[in-house]
Amino acid sequence: MEILEPQPTTKAPDEWFTGDVWFDVLHAGREPSRLRANLVRFAPAARSHWHSHALGQTLHIVSGVALIGTRDGRIIEAHPGDTIHTPPGEEHWHGAAPDRFMAHLALWEGIGEGVPETTWLEEVGHDVYTGPRISAS
Repeated sequence: MEILEPQPTTKAPDEWFTGDVWFDVLHAGREPSRLRANLVRFAPAARSHWHSHALGQTLHIVSGVALIGTRDGRIIEAHPGDTIHTPPGEEHWHGAAPDRFMAHLALWEGIGEGVPETTWLEEVGHDVYTGPRISAS
């Protein structure tokens, strides 16, 4: 057993996020583990750019109101305790509602062997971000 040394909170890069986003790496597995776990905090209206994960991603909402969008135009509104899964390769974005901070746990797996686990794409436009929502519940 080992107590892991915490890493400092990091500001998310502008090339991947719109608005103020901060994350704490909770776990970045070492071989043979491929587990990745981050606590990610979004300011109101902050959001990721479009992206996909080679092996999928699970988001567990900790606080606030989360918005998770897909290329088909769906925007899921999720609340604390909700868990959302995106399958491998699905292009999506996630962020905070315009009037609320939001925090989620992001869980995904790395592929290893230097293969990118996340493919980052273009910014999510305001017209997409403000589209109609459906409830996760």
